[in-house]
Amino acid sequence: MLPNCYIAGRLEAGTDEAGRGCLAGPVYAAAVILPEDFHHPLLNDSKQLTEARRDKLRPVIETEAIAWAVGIVTAEEIDRINILNASILAMHRALDGLAVRPGAVIVDGNRFKPYGDLPWQTFVKGDGRFGNIAAASILAKTHRDEAMTSLAKQYPQYHWDVNKGYPTREHRAAITQHGPSPLHRLSFRLLPDPVLPF
Repeated sequence: MLPNCYIAGRLEAGTDEAGRGCLAGPVYAAAVILPEDFHHPLLNDSKQLTEARRDKLRPVIETEAIAWAVGIVTAEEIDRINILNASILAMHRALDGLAVRPGAVIVDGNRFKPYGDLPWQTFVKGDGRFGNIAAASILAKTHRDEAMTSLAKQYPQYHWDVNKGYPTREHRAAITQHGPSPLHRLSFRLLPDPVLPF
């Protein structure tokens, strides 16, 4: 059971992203403000949960959160501003979408940019330490997975319903065979360097 983190008693939004390491599709981020007394025995870093548990937690978080929102940055924007800036922009867009303005922001990871005049703090592995960041990680992951499953219907050859855009062997084999789609991140190394003979 993860505690919520509140800086100096302020109503606080946790934020996290999903899809940063993918070869295709947008990067998603979520921002979540949980009630200070919110607890759920399954709440944890989304990467530590099965898909079934993430899907079970998503409606709980969306129903019981004081406020939540998801921000999206497209593959085209990622290519233009780089993935780090895109991840932070997605977090800012998620914060923009909150129906309740938080008093502070906590962020998974070690990089962020100021969001207005709100105090903020980064936490490495924060999604495994604080409930509001864990909740954000779950919403970002489930919303992005849902989107990639839908996009797979337009581009079935890449099997995004299975790999969600991550650099699996099958995904890269499909890029080799079919070339990149309009949703691939062209600034990324879509195929590994060829193996050179000794």
